[in-house]
Amino acid sequence: MLTDEILAKYEMTVGIECHVQLATDTKLFSGADNDERDKSPNSVVSPIDYGLPGMLPVLNRKAVDLAIIAGKALNSSISHISRFDRKHYFYPDLPKGYQTTQMYQPIIGAGIIDVPLEDSTSIKVRINHAHMEEDAGKLTHYGDYSLVDLNRAGTPLIEIVSEPDIHSAAEAKAYVTELYRLMTYAGVTRGDLYHGNMRFDVNTSVALKGSTELGTRSEVKNLNSFRSVERAVDFEFRRQVEILEGGEKVVQETRGWDDAKQKTTSQRSKEEAQDYRYMPDADIPPIVLSDDEIERIQNTMLPLPSFYRNEWKEFGLDNSVINSLLLSQSTAQRVQMIYKKTNNNSTMRMIGLWILAVIGFQPDTGERVSWGSNISISDNQFIELSEMVGSNELSSTAAKDVLFEMMHRLEGPRTIAIEKNLIQVSDEAAIITIVDEVLKDDSFKKAVDDFKNGNDKAIAFLIGQVMKKSGGKANPSLAQKLIKERVK
Repeated sequence: MLTDEILAKYEMTVGIECHVQLATDTKLFSGADNDERDKSPNSVVSPIDYGLPGMLPVLNRKAVDLAIIAGKALNSSISHISRFDRKHYFYPDLPKGYQTTQMYQPIIGAGIIDVPLEDSTSIKVRINHAHMEEDAGKLTHYGDYSLVDLNRAGTPLIEIVSEPDIHSAAEAKAYVTELYRLMTYAGVTRGDLYHGNMRFDVNTSVALKGSTELGTRSEVKNLNSFRSVERAVDFEFRRQVEILEGGEKVVQETRGWDDAKQKTTSQRSKEEAQDYRYMPDADIPPIVLSDDEIERIQNTMLPLPSFYRNEWKEFGLDNSVINSLLLSQSTAQRVQMIYKKTNNNSTMRMIGLWILAVIGFQPDTGERVSWGSNISISDNQFIELSEMVGSNELSSTAAKDVLFEMMHRLEGPRTIAIEKNLIQVSDEAAIITIVDEVLKDDSFKKAVDDFKNGNDKAIAFLIGQVMKKSGGKANPSLAQKLIKERVK
């Protein structure tokens, strides 16, 4: 049995390869539709994608531009000359018998990204390179037979290859989450994880702490959620430690993740580069780029998450809240627009928490929530609601009630607050009458005496009685002030 003491003897090392489907209208080398979602099998495929004899590829220029933008998001250099190669292997979803990729001269060079962690620290993960390639099709297995769908064949990808700079399951999850933010903010991909717009291949190895050599790695392929990356890494760490503790050797292999069983399973032995017989693709000319061209294309990129983090650092929000707000670019843009209208950090702290509550984010799944018809609250309504709290017209609890009511109605916060009888009474004369009633009530004499004798907690009880007598409408801050003035 693995104990914490045994696990503490070992260190994991993780490197991640991320396949990012580029958000082009057409495929990498053909004019077929590049959006396979909700399409019938084999309905968006051209003769080029089938690899029929005599068909010649034509490179999609938009895919090249998106790769150049991705390079900037990764703080990477862009190669002035890059070329395509053929990666040979046989599989039913690859009718050409080879995948067109970039083995020797990739378009995106070395880079580095800063990955924020939940504890407010960060790690730096180096990018080895990222290369362009076409996606393969998809096999669906049914007992003793399989069906081939080539809708995805020829989809333009970039594959981002990290250095092995990750050393925990939490860091692995944080890295793929930040990579998702970078690629979606840069407009490189649609970011639909459910449909495989980003897929993660995770390489994990284990060695004794202090060892100068890495252990034998396993690769878990085609993970499509942040949570599955975290859990697959954790499972592999424990699996490999258990093998090593048993005196056996870890086998280098490709494994799959079974989400239902929460475990990895062996698929095949790991191939090496020589097994694929890479060779230059003679049908595709090299990509030649100038500095001016690279700069022009990269200047079209929208602000990245780091811009918003810098703008919002004075809000006083926890890193986990900010990172959740940043998971969707549309949400980040909305928060920034409201901030420009208010320019008030304390107000934005409150509004940020409200927005997070409204969109109901599930950061682990990478679900993207946009501001559509299901969320009808305007910027000015958020601001008006915050002003009502700031002026003590509404308590923070009542404001949440109003907020969720606003999600389903077109009325503003004041109309809803009045209708629900939630407006706080801040009329000092009216509250004085209630306070005096409470202080003169013999039932509360002990609490009054306790407060007089220095028990500050007793005032909370007295405020509660004022709130009860006022039907919850008294301003509690004003009630507290008046009680202190009268109890001497």
